[in-house]
Formats: sequence, C-alpha cells, structure tokens
Amino acid sequence: MSAPLTPPPPHDPSARDPWQPPSGAPAGGAHRYDGKPGRAAYPRHGWWHDEDGPGMAKEIREAAVVAVAVALGGVLLGVLWWWLAPRVPLVGETSGDVWVVYPRDSEGEQSIGVDGTFTLVALGCGALSALAVFLFRRRGGVPLVAGLAVGGLLGSLLAWRLGVWLGPSQDLIAQAKSVGKGVTFDAPLKLNAKGALLAWTFSALVFHLGLTALFGPRDPEEWLPPGEQQPPR
Repeated sequence: MSAPLTPPPPHDPSARDPWQPPSGAPAGGAHRYDGKPGRAAYPRHGWWHDEDGPGMAKEIREAAVVAVAVALGGVLLGVLWWWLAPRVPLVGETSGDVWVVYPRDSEGEQSIGVDGTFTLVALGCGALSALAVFLFRRRGGVPLVAGLAVGGLLGSLLAWRLGVWLGPSQDLIAQAKSVGKGVTFDAPLKLNAKGALLAWTFSALVFHLGLTALFGPRDPEEWLPPGEQQPPR
C-alpha cells in the first residue's frame, strides 16, 4: 500500500528572501531600515530634499531673509557715515552776476577722509553681519553665503544714498547765496571711490569664512575596527 500524496506547501517568497519589502511598499523601490521594527523608511530623492540638511528650499528662504536683514543694516552705515565723515569746506564768490564756488582749502584731504570713513565703517558692518549670520546658522551653506554677499552690496548702496540725502544740499549755488559771499559752508557728501561699495561684502565673506573654519561644525570621524586599514582615496 502506498502512502497518500501530500501537496507541497505554498510558495512563500518571504521565507527565502529576508530582504523582501514589506506589504504596501512600492515595487522595485529601494528602501532602508530606520531602526524601528516592522517599519521601513524611504528616503526622498533629489537635490530639493536633503536627508542631511534642511533642504534646498529652506536654505534659499533663509538666504533671502539674511539678504534683506543685512541690506537693512545699511541704514546704520549711512547714518554713521554722515555723522563721522569729515566736512569739506567750500566758499562762494561772485564775478559780476555769476557765482563761483571753490574749495576753501585746495590742498585739504577731507575728500579722501570721506571715502576712508565709508570704507572703514563698511568693513566693521561686514564683520558684525558675518558674526550675526554665523550665530544664526552655524552650518553655513552656499545660499546663505550668497545672501550675505548680496545683502552687503545692497546695504552699501542704501547707505551711500542715505548719507547723501542726510548731508548738505547738492545745490552749491543756492547754498553759497544763502550763507553769503566769502562765507564757508559744507560741501555735500560725495563718494568718489565707488570701490568702497564692495568693502562690506568683502569683509563679510572673509569674516564668515574664518568663523566657519574655526568654530563651524565638524564631520564625525569614522573609526575602523582593529586590523582594518582605511582604503586609499
């Protein structure tokens, strides 16, 4: 007498493949274990979402906020430039019915001092803005640095126009007529060295680079088991 035939058990792929994706996972999609039993985590792919950082979208928003905040700091630079810059003395004379305005001290260095004051104050503002941005986000990033650079340039432009507006009138003939013939009056603020507009951006980038190099976060070092050597790069 022969034994009855026993039907073979149904094919269970999960018993043979320990890496079989759980039920409900997209077919063919790569997955990784996130440390919780019974759950698989699926990373977001693409440059717009980064697992190791806040994501490019958030970085761009932060860079825009930094650019606007740093640019508004140009109000402080403009006020300090108007307050600290030396005054250039002018005097008005008449030749018939024609008014002529000329510097009272032709060999004076007040004009150079005006440009120098703007440059020095801009360098200080660049250092302060770099420190504030570094404390705001120590991790840094290309968008954040770009926002800092753009904000410094916009702040310098705002400070330049604000200082000119706060200073004496641009109408020299009207000023000479108002004070009288031979009376000294102050010349309007004028930035002759337009390269000073880049001082804020230059200072901010250099200081931010130094702070990041000295106090920025470091990547964790990888320790190999004893007896293994690190592969050559």
